[in-house]
Amino acid sequence: MGSGFSLFPEQASTIASRVDNLFLFIVAVTAFFAVLVSVLVIWFAAKYHTEDPLAVGESIHGSIPLELAWSIIPFLISIVIFAWAADVYFDLQRPPDQALEIYATAKRWMWKFQHLDGQNEINELHVPAGRPVKVTFTSEDVLHSMFFPSFRVKADAIPGRYSTVWFTATKLGEYHLFCAEYCGTKHSGMIGKVVVMEPAEYQAWLAGGLGAGSLSQRGEQLFSDLACNTCHRSDDSGRGPSLVNKFGAPQELANGTSVAVNEAYIRESILTPQAKLVAGYQPLMPTFQGLLSEESVMALVEYVKSLRTTSGGEPRSAAEPGVTPPATPQKK
Repeated sequence: MGSGFSLFPEQASTIASRVDNLFLFIVAVTAFFAVLVSVLVIWFAAKYHTEDPLAVGESIHGSIPLELAWSIIPFLISIVIFAWAADVYFDLQRPPDQALEIYATAKRWMWKFQHLDGQNEINELHVPAGRPVKVTFTSEDVLHSMFFPSFRVKADAIPGRYSTVWFTATKLGEYHLFCAEYCGTKHSGMIGKVVVMEPAEYQAWLAGGLGAGSLSQRGEQLFSDLACNTCHRSDDSGRGPSLVNKFGAPQELANGTSVAVNEAYIRESILTPQAKLVAGYQPLMPTFQGLLSEESVMALVEYVKSLRTTSGGEPRSAAEPGVTPPATPQKK
């Protein structure tokens, strides 16, 4: 092989080697049985070949041990692959607590990233090495797919729905970001890069932003500009439910069921508020579908996530100085 050729992209995340090992095991099993079957076919063809056109083969009555072997062995191999793949899959789907959260929007033909501290990027994503990073994203137009080859993570960006990927980068440098779903005439140009930096260097990069305020602060401003605070009061006296301490908790609905208050539910409540009515409240909230960009919706989502009470019982946003945003609840 040439010195510049590599069969796989560089492994640059904690999960990359596990994904590769699983893939190579499946390839090895497939190759072994492909070679075995091919050799047996050729061997039997040569062994039982005859020039006699009237020859009749011997009657075969079967073999219980042989039938058990070709049933049990593939079953056991399938169970191993299933258990191994399930273990990798669940780790890919469950980001650790305290992961660095970043929001992203896919649109033809670009990726736009929003950091919680206020930094915005287009087709570039700066992350610190050694820290789990969770990217929550959606599409503004058609189906896209966010693919980080060196990190071995990929998920579809679906219009109207939030998807997530997470990774922990282990090596400094720049790595490819691709759209892995055909999305139009310039699909091949929808590429970007991930810049993995030392944690201190990453903090210095964040501090060099334009000072437009954090994502939560922008959401708080939108919350006020849209007059959401006139209905969603912190003391439950408004025409809508209080949003303080709601994120991560179950919410009882008017139909008697309950739903987990997560990013997807908050987004749905903003854009289609009549879809899941909260118990005890009238369907008065207007829809903001078509009135807010995906970036604005994400800012509102982050603001709602930050709302929590202080030790004295007073509501306070995590966007205020001295308040640490709540950790993303881990799925059980």
